[in-house]
Amino acid sequence: MDLGLAQLWSLVAVIGIDIALAGDNAVVVGMAAAGLPPEQRRRAIILGIAAAAGLRILFALITTQLLRITELLFVGGLLLLWVCWKMFRDLRAEREAESAQAAAAFGAEPKSFASAMSTIVVADVSMSLDNVLAVAAAAREHPWIMAFGLLLSVVLMGMAATVIARLLDRHRWIGWAGLALIVYVALKLIWDGWPGVAVHAGLGPDPTVVTAIFAASVLAYAALDLVVRRRRTA
Repeated sequence: MDLGLAQLWSLVAVIGIDIALAGDNAVVVGMAAAGLPPEQRRRAIILGIAAAAGLRILFALITTQLLRITELLFVGGLLLLWVCWKMFRDLRAEREAESAQAAAAFGAEPKSFASAMSTIVVADVSMSLDNVLAVAAAAREHPWIMAFGLLLSVVLMGMAATVIARLLDRHRWIGWAGLALIVYVALKLIWDGWPGVAVHAGLGPDPTVVTAIFAASVLAYAALDLVVRRRRTA
C-alpha cells in the first residue's frame, strides 16, 4: 500500500513538472520557428521536438551522475541567456520589418532555417537537462514513472509549440511575453546551479547576488538598446 501511494505521488509530481517545464521549452521552439516560412516552420518544430526527445533520453541514461552535478544547471542558465539574446534580436528585427523587402531596407535579414535550429538546439540542451533532473528527482526509484514523464514532456511540448508558433504570427506581443518567461527560466537555472559553482570558486553559496547581477545586466542591455534605437529614429 505504501509503495502504491509513493508511486502515485511520484506520478502526480512528474505530471506537474512536465506541464510546467514542457511549456517553457515549447515557447522557445515556437518562438524560434515563428519567423520561418510555413513550409519550414513545421520541419523546424518536428526537428526541435526530436532533438529534445533525444537529449532527454541521453540525459535520462546518466541521470544518477547528473543529479550530483549542480554546476550543469548554472551552465544551462548561461546557455539559455544566449538564446534569449538571439530571440531578442529576432523580435526586434521583426518589429522593424514585417517583410523581407522591408528588412533589407532596415539592414536586417529574415530569419534562416539554420539560425532557428541553432536557437532551438541550444535551448533544448539546457531545458532538457532541467526537465530530466526535475523528473528524475521526483520519480526517484521508479524508473517507469521517469520514462513516462519524459515521454509526456515531449508530447506536450510538440502540441504547445505548434500552437505558440501560430499565435505569434497573429499577436506579436506574445513573443515578448514568452521572452520574459525564458529569461526567468534562465535566471532560475543560474540560481539553482550557483551553489555548485560557488564551491569550486571559493565563494559564498547564496545565489542572490549573482542572480541579481545577471538580471540587472539583462535589464540594462534591453534599456540601452531601447535608448539607442530611439536616438536613431529621432
